[in-house]
Parts: sequence; structure tokens; C-alpha cells
Amino acid sequence: MKRTIYDEDHEAFRSSVKEFLDREVTPHLEEHAQNHGLSREFWKAAGAQGFLGLEVPEEYGGMEANDYRFNAVLTEELAKVNMTLPSCVGIHADIVAPYLVHLTNDEQKKRWLPDFCTGDLLTAIGMTEPGGGSDLANLKTTAVRDGDDWIINGSKTFITNGGSADLVVVAASTDKEKRAKGISLFGVDTTSDGFSVGRVLDKVGQDESDTAELAFEDVRVSNDDMIGELDTGFISMMQFLPQERLGSAITNLAHAAQILEETVEYTKERKAFGQAIGSFQANQFLLAELVTQVEVTQAYVDVCIMKHTHGELTPVDAAKAKWWTSQVQNDVLDHCVQLHGGYGYMNEYRVARAWRDARVTKIWAGSNEIMKMLIGRDLGL
Repeated sequence: MKRTIYDEDHEAFRSSVKEFLDREVTPHLEEHAQNHGLSREFWKAAGAQGFLGLEVPEEYGGMEANDYRFNAVLTEELAKVNMTLPSCVGIHADIVAPYLVHLTNDEQKKRWLPDFCTGDLLTAIGMTEPGGGSDLANLKTTAVRDGDDWIINGSKTFITNGGSADLVVVAASTDKEKRAKGISLFGVDTTSDGFSVGRVLDKVGQDESDTAELAFEDVRVSNDDMIGELDTGFISMMQFLPQERLGSAITNLAHAAQILEETVEYTKERKAFGQAIGSFQANQFLLAELVTQVEVTQAYVDVCIMKHTHGELTPVDAAKAKWWTSQVQNDVLDHCVQLHGGYGYMNEYRVARAWRDARVTKIWAGSNEIMKMLIGRDLGL
């Protein structure tokens, strides 16, 4: 079914993203996997194309698109290559960006945003903690006032871009008694004394991503490094989480749709019992179901994209999109592996890597169980 949410400008932008990926990314995919991270050359090349500053005002070097559909197009094209690209680029350009654009003062914008747009300042966001998971209101990382400074102690885990970031937006408790109402955000320079990267985590999938543990031992930051107002960090995180969850949904579906498309072609070529396996009725029915599932889901995600573009996407609708697309993706890719037979279990086959990469999407950006809780509460349950 033809999608209707994009116009000629969006499709022209899509073409430029595709060209960039073919030129700068596809030749280096194995290198990214071996290095467990994207090279700084990649980030600078993406910055030079304007892909990192879609939400950043022009005066700070950004594109200031003022249209989330450009973010969506970028995310879709990245996801067609693999899951790592929209994850790593999304953390920087789609998740951290709103914090630095909407919560910072003029001095902070001048300090951080120009290099943010060029790829010279790579960012990550430090929310998740060991043992904490999706419970963002119960942070153990603390920031204690010391004159005009703050001393941060604690740890974060599962941090995308954590091994290579220059700046980490860190959520810390500034008033333990207030719990969620006592959380603040800080921009922490990763060259600061007391900051350290633990290990780059050995994940089941997404080998190209430098997901890491971070430690803060008496890290000193100033009031000038606080992002937003004191004790408003949790409110800010809740305000920006719908965009993170929508970005996750867009990624999930674009990734699944691409692998499914490739699988359909594979079933036309692979022979068994003297005929293409796609010609067997069981496989015809299965592929018909999967394609329909993806296209129907796309219709809902497109509505969410337009709602968010107009500032109308609710946290509950974003939660629905996140959990449903992650479930659809995992179901679709599991069937795609099955249709590839034994080859589908080989890492040299793209479908196998896609299947591994996708499993985490039912966990990150808030687990699917948390998403269902949000939906249930909205029903008055």
C-alpha cells in the first residue's frame, strides 16, 4: 500500500540518505562489527550531510527541519541497513538532541550544539542502572551539591555510544527523599576526572554498537553543566520518552519490512522438491500474513509519525507503537529465519544477524511489559 505521509522533499531527503549509506556505510559494515563501534569518520561524514542536526537551530549549525518526518525518513533508511545504525545515530540525533535543544541555556547551546551537529561531539544518555532496568524513578546515581559544583557518584549500564561518547546526559538523584521529583540532568564531559568506561558489553546482537557500562566516582560538574532546572529531570525524561519510543517503533518496522522483502525474493529463488519454496501453499499463506501484518502496522505507525509531527502524540500511543512493532518485528524475523532453513541460522546470512539484533527491542526503551502497564493504566485498570 502506498504511504501518503511523505512529500517530495522527504523523498529527496531519503534519496540523499540512501546515497550516503551506499557510499560511506555499506563498505565498512564488517569493520564496524569487528570494532564493536562506528568510526569517528562515520560520525563526521553523517554530520557533514546534516543528518545529526535535524532538530538543531541553524544558528548552531543544524538543519532546523521543524518536521519530525525527516527524522523518520533517516531512521527508516538506517534501519534497512541494520539495527545498530538507527540505534546509535538515534541516541545522538533523535534522543539526546531534544534535551540539548529545549532544556539548555544559550551558553550551553553554544558550547555543545555546533560540534554535536558536525559529529565532533558524540553523545550518549545515561538513564539505565544496574539492577534498575526500566525503574527510572528509583535512581541510585547521586549528585551532591558542593558549593557551586555537584559531585556525581554511581554507575550506568547498557549505554549505547557509551564507549565512544564525548558528552553523556546523566540522570542523577539530587534529592533522594523526593524520589522521581528529585532527579536532575547533567552534561558530563567524558574526560572528567572520576569518569570511566567499564567494559564494552558482549551482546547477543548488534555487534556494531559500543554499548558500555559507565562509572562515576566523585565526578565534579558545575551548575553550568546542569541541563534544565533542578529536580525536573524525571519530568523531562517523561516528556521526551514518546519520541524515543516512536523512533524505536519506526526502526522496528522498517527493519522487519526490509528483511521480509528480501526473504520473499529468497523464497522465489530457493528450490525444494523441484520448485521454489514460495510456491508451496503453506509458505504463500505465511508470507501473505506477514506482509499484511507489516503493512497494517505501518498504517498505525504513520499516524503516530504525523501526530508527533504536529505535537499531538501521547505517551500511551507511543507505548502502543513501541511494544506492538517490537513484537511484530520479532515474529516476522523468526519466520524469515525459518524460511531460510539452515542458512537462516548462519551468521554470514543477513537474516540471522537481523534476527539476533531485533530481540532487544522488546526490552529497551521501556520493556514491553512496562508499555502494557502504561496502556492498562490509561484504561483505568
